[in-house]
Amino acid sequence: MQHPENNAEYKGLTVNSGVEQPSIVNPYLKRFRRRHRELSVGEMVEGILKGDVTVLSQAVTLVESVNPDHVGKAQEVIDKCLPYSGRSVRVGISGVPGAGKSTSIDQFGVHVLGEHGGKLAVLAIDPSSERSKGSILGDKTRMEKLAQHPDSFIRPSPTAGSLGGVARKTRETIILCEAAGFDKIFVETVGGGQRETACHSMVDFFLLIQLAGTGDELQGIKRGIMEISDGIVINKCDGENVDKCHLAARNFRNALHFFPKPESGWTPQVMCYSGFYGTGIKEIWDMVYRYVDFVKANGYFDHRRNEQSKYWMYETINEHLRSSFYNSRLIQQRLADAERMVLAGGKTSFAAAGELLDAYFAEMKK
Repeated sequence: MQHPENNAEYKGLTVNSGVEQPSIVNPYLKRFRRRHRELSVGEMVEGILKGDVTVLSQAVTLVESVNPDHVGKAQEVIDKCLPYSGRSVRVGISGVPGAGKSTSIDQFGVHVLGEHGGKLAVLAIDPSSERSKGSILGDKTRMEKLAQHPDSFIRPSPTAGSLGGVARKTRETIILCEAAGFDKIFVETVGGGQRETACHSMVDFFLLIQLAGTGDELQGIKRGIMEISDGIVINKCDGENVDKCHLAARNFRNALHFFPKPESGWTPQVMCYSGFYGTGIKEIWDMVYRYVDFVKANGYFDHRRNEQSKYWMYETINEHLRSSFYNSRLIQQRLADAERMVLAGGKTSFAAAGELLDAYFAEMKK
């Protein structure tokens, strides 16, 4: 290809090189991010009581931390926030995966804040991978309206191996949110189906979201989660699915007749609604507040809160014993050898566990 600048007629012409392509990285960008100053316990508690959601988020992260160095500080923050807690209505929301829990919570939250005012905290629990141990924490993406509301706080948390449909520190997170002035707490479980009992032990009203076509009333009887539900709602009652939803609601009502009456004296109700179109939302929350008024009038509300405190006392003991065992230096030194012996067939799993426990208790006596 002929270029004019290469012609002999232009020997005296000087061709400058082009402009060098600039770097895609800003050379003036600071490579080291400035670390924020770590708040003291007093500053953290003060920020929480003022309703600062940034400080609240930091406190929840501290409480959820598995670092042994953070345990003492986290417990101190919880202890100082405890006198300011207990003034909210706690609602647990569960259902099978795909039932529309996150979309429904978006509609529920906007309705409750619009009708009753106050502040709402949503604790969305996301399952953790058994392989990578990671979690997507994507429930917030389906709460578009609520995420933009000035009086809402959404905190996704991973289960991190804990059972019961909730995260390991959900109970403590509820205390912090109540101290920050949130008078309505939604706890969205992972949606496993039968293992949501831990969520029931920390909320005032347990709402079960179901879908049409999941089985007849005989299948409903088998589901232990229905025994702890205070209300059952059938989602996606719209379009051609309306008749199926009403049929499913009738089947669930029939199934509830086979269960003994709850200790609260409340008869669980079954309703239909559409989380996508927002129909039937008001009726559901009228039911929730009727239940709260009902159990406060007969004294069951306070009784249940006290029973929950006793349950979580035992759970805290179990958690601390487990943490103390695995953080013991002696156990950390012997655990790998015990694993190798079990894998090689040199010892049974029961014998290896017994030896580790004996060594741990012997060390505790010193």
